[in-house]
Formats: sequence, C-alpha cells, structure tokens
Amino acid sequence: MIASLAGIVELVGAESVVVDVGGVGYLVFAASRTLARLPARGEPVRLLIETHVREDHIHLYGFADDAERDWFRLLTTVQGVGAKTALALLSALAPDALTAAVLAQDKAALTQAAGVGRKLAQRIVIELREKVGSVALGPAAAADAAAAPGNAVAGDAVSALVNLGYPRTDAFAAVSAAARALGSAARLDALLKASLKELAP
Repeated sequence: MIASLAGIVELVGAESVVVDVGGVGYLVFAASRTLARLPARGEPVRLLIETHVREDHIHLYGFADDAERDWFRLLTTVQGVGAKTALALLSALAPDALTAAVLAQDKAALTQAAGVGRKLAQRIVIELREKVGSVALGPAAAADAAAAPGNAVAGDAVSALVNLGYPRTDAFAAVSAAARALGSAARLDALLKASLKELAP
C-alpha cells in the first residue's frame, strides 16, 4: 500500500493531480482545498496517501496533512459516504470546521458539500459525534469535545444563541469556549453572558 508520495507536480486538474515520481505519473484524487495548496507545475510536492483497492481499480487519494487524511478515513466509515463524498466534504469544510459542525450537530453546515443532503448529514452527525475526539486535530479539538454542550445547561445556552440568530456552529464554539473558562458548574446566565462575549466582534 502507498502511504505517501514525494515527487514533482506534473498536472493539476479539477479533482486530481498527477505526481511524477521517478518518471512514473501517479494520478491522485484530492479535495479542492488540497489542490489549491499545491505548488506550481514542475515543483516538488509531498502528499499523504490513502490507497483504495477494488476489483476493477486502484485509486489514490491525497492529503496535505494528517488532519485531512484522518477525516477522510473517519468520513468513509459512515454508511453512504464514499471517497467522492468524503472529498466533497473536505472541499467544503476544513477539518476544524468539520469537527465543529459534527460536535455542534450542525447539519446545515455539512449540506454545503456536493451530494450531501439533510438525511446523510444527520447520519454523519449521529455516527461521528462520539468518534470526533480520535481525529488528530490537536488539543483544541479535544478540549472542544470535552466541553461539548452535552449537558443540559450548555445545550440550553446553544439553543438560546441559535434563537438569537447566531449560526449553530458559532454558538457551539462560543459555548464550548465559555464552558472551558467557567467550568462545568457554570449557571445558564453566566454561560450565556460569557458566550456572547466570545461572539462579540
């Protein structure tokens, strides 16, 4: 199995890149965010690779960093999410935004990706909410998971902010930050006040 490729950028397409490694061109499918970060044609590049072997083909999927690759692996564990849909999600949302959307149960954010409707977004949220902490996104994600609005007070705070017109993902992030600062015993009024400060421009 191929775990990474280091070579020269030969050709960049809408959904893939050809990487020349010692005279052999490898076709690597990637999210638009990864493709946008590639160097110019003829320049050296290194991509992390996920290899999918099927009876009729071998496909290589490339990623700029561990977070993207880990999210790709996680997304493809969800029923109905294949490699193409996983790349669409990674094109629409950066890994940290995916983490926030799943933890906040923000289905609308996930439907920004091509091919992801509300039913599939709901399934992604349900199946991945408990697994998000395993994705290698650094201590911030782990802290957000720990402070996730799973208790009644934090959940009420998120609902209140959404009712005030804030996007669910932003509300979740603000409540998570406020909960970390105030501790798990914070009252609703204090949590809301701190959350609103987090949302202030």
